[in-house]
Amino acid sequence: MSTKKLFSEDAYMKECNATITQVNKVDDRTEVMLDQTCLFAFSGGQASDFGTINDVTVESARVSEDKTDIVYTFAEDKMPLPFKEGNQVTIKIDWDRRYKIMKLHSAAHLIYFLFAEKTGLKKLIGSNISVDKGRLDYEMDESISPMLPEMEVQANKFLSQSHEIQTYPDEDQPNKRSWVCEEWKAPCGGTHVKNTTEIGTVKLKRKNIGAGKERVEVMLVE
Repeated sequence: MSTKKLFSEDAYMKECNATITQVNKVDDRTEVMLDQTCLFAFSGGQASDFGTINDVTVESARVSEDKTDIVYTFAEDKMPLPFKEGNQVTIKIDWDRRYKIMKLHSAAHLIYFLFAEKTGLKKLIGSNISVDKGRLDYEMDESISPMLPEMEVQANKFLSQSHEIQTYPDEDQPNKRSWVCEEWKAPCGGTHVKNTTEIGTVKLKRKNIGAGKERVEVMLVE
């Protein structure tokens, strides 16, 4: 039985109940799988949530090799961890961290499309969303610095205009999800805000990551 990913249905869910479906001991760590969860595990470049299960801090979260389950890992304490198969547990996420990631993830998608319209480049060679910033990496010979001020103004104007953001399962492949804002659409299984006004103001920065490569960093202005 695969883990039901409640964060896909409601990215604003801060807490949920679940049943433990499996407990494993791996070296000096305890691994737990659940029937459902609101705690996101690293996937598609988006960082994992921080949170607790029955008030025990989750050390790491990862998607299983077959992509169906999420595995939560805990460091061993002096006392045995209170997890047994069949137990009912409560999951709580670090909401402030999640919400920042949601805003940055949605902003990064928007910057991707604005950048594509300006340069014609659609292929990314890398991307990542952390709690501090989002990044988009491209193969480019020229510096992107001259275009970023205008793009930043354009992006912040769009963000302030109250555009709806939607995520939903793909019609042909229900296990995959899509992100949509106005005419822009992208495959994405991450968490996002519902409206561009939630993001606020963003700042764009160029980072040189090597010859023939350019990185756009997206940060929230707080």
